[in-house]
Amino acid sequence: MKVGKQIVLMMVALMLMSCATAKDVMLDPYGTNPVVEVVKNVREAVVQIRVEAKVTVQNYANPFFNDPFFRQFFDFPQEQTRPIVSLGSGFIYEYNPNTREAFILTNNHVVESGREGTITVTMADKVVYTASVVGLDPNTDVAVIKIVVKEKEKVTVAPLGDSDKLQIGEWAIAIGNPFSEGLDRTVTLGVISATSRANLNLGNNSPLYQDFIQTDAAINSGNSGGPLLNIKGEVIGINSAMASTNGGNVGIGFAIPINLAKRVVEDLVASGKVTRAYIGILAQEITPDIMDSYGLSEVAGVLVAKVEKDSPAEKAGLQIEDIILEINGQKVSSVPKFRIAIATAKVGQDITLKILRNKKEMTVKVNLEAYPEDTIAATDSTKGTLATGITVEGIDSAIAKRLNIKSDKGVVVTKVEPNSAAAKSGLKVGYVILKIEGNEVNSPKEFNTELEKAKTNMEKENRKTIRLYVLDTNNQPLILILKFE
Repeated sequence: MKVGKQIVLMMVALMLMSCATAKDVMLDPYGTNPVVEVVKNVREAVVQIRVEAKVTVQNYANPFFNDPFFRQFFDFPQEQTRPIVSLGSGFIYEYNPNTREAFILTNNHVVESGREGTITVTMADKVVYTASVVGLDPNTDVAVIKIVVKEKEKVTVAPLGDSDKLQIGEWAIAIGNPFSEGLDRTVTLGVISATSRANLNLGNNSPLYQDFIQTDAAINSGNSGGPLLNIKGEVIGINSAMASTNGGNVGIGFAIPINLAKRVVEDLVASGKVTRAYIGILAQEITPDIMDSYGLSEVAGVLVAKVEKDSPAEKAGLQIEDIILEINGQKVSSVPKFRIAIATAKVGQDITLKILRNKKEMTVKVNLEAYPEDTIAATDSTKGTLATGITVEGIDSAIAKRLNIKSDKGVVVTKVEPNSAAAKSGLKVGYVILKIEGNEVNSPKEFNTELEKAKTNMEKENRKTIRLYVLDTNNQPLILILKFE
């Protein structure tokens, strides 16, 4: 009994020592705070971005004057340009000491207007550089810009992590430049609140491909483009947006996963644009009712609702009502995840799909092709002659979908140059051009061909106008006249 009592006393003493040790560590005021170490190592990689540009605005607010028919009776300029200044954040992710080029990751919406304006980057030591655009991708809201630094400039590079390994609840550290130039490199701390957030309406900045990290680390206006870091000091996301009813932080911020950005950056640096893979199906979410109807064990996968003609999917034998369960052995959890998996694959790559057809599992190999809009862009110019001031894209392009174009014919106007013949005619972004001088145009190539033909005929006939038949943003037909002085 005596020996047993001694053993019990020893165990109690060890437990008390263990508790005391744990308590001491938790309360040790001299212990190293890992967040402090992260900030020390990465904060100076964060830069402030200032964009100065000009935007075109209407001279009138009354929608009455938006109608080209009524505007012809009033003699005043329909548009004017005004300067804008916007601020954002970015971070250096790569540096070449030989060329002294520092490459900076940020958001497309932060710097897109800087292509026609000026982008300046302020480093941690307050030295200012003029930046150039390497590439922009509005479909993911990712952009790369670069600066050439002075010989003795200290350059800190932020290491990139692996966003696929994120777990909900782990620490998240955001660094950026909220609200004003006086709050540069503000550090905020929170956790990963959720992953794979998609189908978010973020206004004009809503990217087509969404797989957001959600965090409660404070993200405010001006933080866009800054890094979201893990406790190791690795970049796991690019801060991009916030959900707010008052314009300030309410604990719901969103960041683009760094793994998605890495794939985009590869193309942007190589060619200035992203070439995406294409499979050619309309994917539909699996609901509990669809799960029950098709005898699935869980609400996962995507249902094939449509197979495009002559697409990789059709060539591989995919059929309507097939259910795609896996891509290359990885489970498909939702339509946004499926869309990103395809879009970030390589053009020409063979992928293996596990599908369910008539309640039987089978595998299908699909050879991915370039997205049709990228093929058009590579072979046919999507821009009209600059003298007209019109830029167009195909009716099935990503931007046409974002503009919610209803027409199945024509080409969609994606840009109108200020003070051009197109601008003076009343043509606007989102209009669909159906005909030029009575001849149908259903692709950018046809648009350019017919426009050149019309200009040639105009010169032969010694006139100064070209007639366009268009649909406005309300899907109403109009005849607009391009007039050349």
